[in-house]
Amino acid sequence: MDTSELIKSVDVEGRLLGDTAARAGLDAPVPTCPAWQVRDLLSHTGRVHRWATRLVAEGLTEQVGFTPRPELDGDALLEWYRDGHRTLVETLRTADPELKCLTFLPAPSPLAFWARRQAHETAIHRVDAESALGVEPSAVTPEFAADGLDELLAGFHGRERSELRTDVPRTLRLRATDEDAVWTVWLSDGVPRTERDDDGAADCELSGPVATLYFALWNRLPLSALRTTGDPELARLWRERGAI
Repeated sequence: MDTSELIKSVDVEGRLLGDTAARAGLDAPVPTCPAWQVRDLLSHTGRVHRWATRLVAEGLTEQVGFTPRPELDGDALLEWYRDGHRTLVETLRTADPELKCLTFLPAPSPLAFWARRQAHETAIHRVDAESALGVEPSAVTPEFAADGLDELLAGFHGRERSELRTDVPRTLRLRATDEDAVWTVWLSDGVPRTERDDDGAADCELSGPVATLYFALWNRLPLSALRTTGDPELARLWRERGAI
């Protein structure tokens, strides 16, 4: 996706997260993050937003720690979250396209990386707020959902730290039923490898609308929301080891 469109998504998703959290109430449990209440969701996302803002605004090339957990609650915590979100959006919008700063996944540029990472970070945590309110995830565009799957599969699960490993080589295919989008993930005892194709047979295929794939593979919908064909053990492997 275009970087400017991703920054718009950071803005829209962050506003929706804050508004939904306010409606749910800070004491509400977050079913998609069982250890959390809404106040924990706001604290975590606000700290991530401030961390990303600092890296981009200061052009930092070395890792820095997160902002300390705020000693706030109620309306003050909500405003703290919203202030940090507004600052992140403005920082991304005004950043130099030639910015140099820390990144940790492949991307065309550091600015493109941070726009994408914060767009999907915020969208997924917006779904957490919606789960606390007891409503279904709000829609995302097919393009955005596919981009989030690209980041998850080729980015996060293209790293050495990915736990998606099998003793015997296996193939997992992910197929969007409403878009021309297919991912094939080759699993082994090494780093998973993902390609955007459907070349050859797969041991297991998960299929559904691309937005459902996005939310399910980010563990915000059950995998039962998808159609599974082939070996269900690979779907179980994802559920047990695919979390980020």
